[in-house]
Amino acid sequence: MGQTLFWAAGGTGFTFLMTTVGAALVFFFRRSVSLRAQRVFLGFAAGVMTAASVWSLLIPAIEQAEDAGQVGWIPAAGGFVLGAAFLIVLDNLLPHLHPGSRDPEGPPTPWKRTTLLMFAVTLHNIPEGMAVGLSFALAAQEGGEAALPAALALALGMGIQNFPEGAAISLPLRQEGMSRTKAFLCGSLSGVVEPIFGVLVVLLAGSVAPLMPWMLSFAAGAMVYVVVEELIPEAHLGEHSHVGTLGVMAGFLVMMVLDVALG
Repeated sequence: MGQTLFWAAGGTGFTFLMTTVGAALVFFFRRSVSLRAQRVFLGFAAGVMTAASVWSLLIPAIEQAEDAGQVGWIPAAGGFVLGAAFLIVLDNLLPHLHPGSRDPEGPPTPWKRTTLLMFAVTLHNIPEGMAVGLSFALAAQEGGEAALPAALALALGMGIQNFPEGAAISLPLRQEGMSRTKAFLCGSLSGVVEPIFGVLVVLLAGSVAPLMPWMLSFAAGAMVYVVVEELIPEAHLGEHSHVGTLGVMAGFLVMMVLDVALG
């Protein structure tokens, strides 16, 4: 368990670091990211998360359930639905504001727009942290270092897409009037939930190992919900966008290659 926690903390720590590095762009750019670049970044993140949900989470969940003598699709489907339901509940309970939107979502709140913007990205990072943490827990269960490359591939893919995500929160916060230092800190802290949830799910997986297929598919369902509900619509921003679509395809391709080549 100690080694697994160390791996998970390292993997999710890397994704958190990439969010922080992206947030640091606020010190180098005076203006927000262009609309075209936002579409590419959001589309890329959507593609990475979709591919990771399939290759790194759902397929391993089915295989592990079948190895345990279960019907593979049952925990995969059940966990997938529960993961989506979990994000729906959070979406409705926590007030948040997506970049580029005027009206916040969730219950009415007196919170500032800057706080709501930070909450939106933080919500997206929860399933990412769970996915990376579970991938390292799965690697530990399946044979330690021999199974580690697949978890590293997922952490690398998530880290790559977290870089523009950090900028996507710090730059709009700067536009809202926040100081560069505070915007950077908020952008960085939006990713701190990844190591927190990554370590928590490893602790849970270690105590209830038979539930691993359900937990893997739970993370997949949560990520796909984020992709369909938020990332893809924002990548197109209300209109047909080739760059947003190409961003999705590029992200999917990169994550697929990383998972198959390294895993």
